[in-house]
Amino acid sequence: MTEALSSLKYIIFFVTLFIGVPVLYSLSLKYSKVERVIFFLLLFFTARMEDINFVSREAFKLTSRGFEIGLVDICVLILFLLILKRKKTYHIHLPPGSWIYFAYIFFSALSMVNSAVILFSWFELWKMIRMYLFFYVVYNYVNSFEQFNDLLKGIALITIYIFLETMRQKYVLGLFQCYGPFPHQNSLVMYSIILGSIIFAYLLNKKDISFINFSFWLLLFAMTSVSIISTLSRAGLVLFLFAILIVLGFSYGSGFNQKKLLITVLLFFVSLGILVKAWDSITERFDTAPEQSAITRKNLATAALKMANDKVLGIGLNNFGIKINPPWPYGDHIPMVDPDNENEKNGLVESIYLMIAAESGWHTLVVFLIFIFYFYFLNIQNFYRYRNTDYQYFAIALIGGLLAIYLESTLEWVLKQTNNYYQLMMVFALIAVMNKLEKRYRRHRVRLPQNLTTAQRLANERG
Repeated sequence: MTEALSSLKYIIFFVTLFIGVPVLYSLSLKYSKVERVIFFLLLFFTARMEDINFVSREAFKLTSRGFEIGLVDICVLILFLLILKRKKTYHIHLPPGSWIYFAYIFFSALSMVNSAVILFSWFELWKMIRMYLFFYVVYNYVNSFEQFNDLLKGIALITIYIFLETMRQKYVLGLFQCYGPFPHQNSLVMYSIILGSIIFAYLLNKKDISFINFSFWLLLFAMTSVSIISTLSRAGLVLFLFAILIVLGFSYGSGFNQKKLLITVLLFFVSLGILVKAWDSITERFDTAPEQSAITRKNLATAALKMANDKVLGIGLNNFGIKINPPWPYGDHIPMVDPDNENEKNGLVESIYLMIAAESGWHTLVVFLIFIFYFYFLNIQNFYRYRNTDYQYFAIALIGGLLAIYLESTLEWVLKQTNNYYQLMMVFALIAVMNKLEKRYRRHRVRLPQNLTTAQRLANERG
């Protein structure tokens, strides 16, 4: 039965690729609503992954376990065809930060000289290339502020979907720690921190918001908060609060008004109510957190440092899960639960930074840090350029949201998971898009639109 379902999945994928893509591309050219649905699905399938693995190695502890391809990539292909069709109207450009990312790919690939299983390295390299194509397409596809309005609608629907799936796990399946549509609860936290930051910043900074819209987005923020609390991730809870406080600070810094004060008071009481409801579970999670978990984290971090210091180029991309175990000596200091069990294996270091250093060398980690902070500071630049417009909410949200997930990544390797990797590249692409649009308006000596309605009137401006 399982084999039949697996075969059916491959059949559906190839039918979608060879029949669905041409059909949907043609419909997108003819009907703008179809195109907007494709853009939404591009967003949605970063949360709800639907994919297949070629040459799958599911039994191994790896950051990539096969040559993965999914419905996100199908949407990317359709939008890429639309970009090519419109290249005379909107010129195709290499996105900002591309060369830094190319350097990251190059040095990651260079580490393969030390890989014990080079196939596993190709798995991860394939993922990195797919992520760039996703980033490239989003950057070149989004060419108007109206599309940011579509993005908001997509965020709303995805937030509702994640919340409903999380509540199903909590109250129907009875899970203590929920993970929603993601592979792990930490994946849900990191993904939702970005969503929650955007929703909160929109609430605080959107001008002339109606009562109905205000109530709707307040409900969405509550949903995101509940989803994060339901994971019972200690670091996630702290860093979500950290992100929200940064968003609050920058929102007040960009201009104080009674609406912001009212929202702050309302959110305080909403958050208080959510915390009261979930307090027993939260305290149980903190009280019963196993001490062994912290010890394991430290032992794996020590092993990662041994790897990074032993091999200048790293021990091999996506080979940490192999070389942490015998016959390699890096994990000799880690006690096994059952020394007589030859099948017992150590896990992956729970820090993306240490994992990159271990697998690909300290120099690759430096390139990665330059890459992610390049977009962080580009976003801060956007914040100043978009002040007093309806679009400053996006820059403010990411000042808090990105910093929170960068900090969380010292404790997690989640940003290498496909869902969160896609979201990160989506965010970077949109930061670059905001920079692109601001330069375009400045070049034509046109003021940035102060609200969404004005933006929609200017949406058809030539690139």
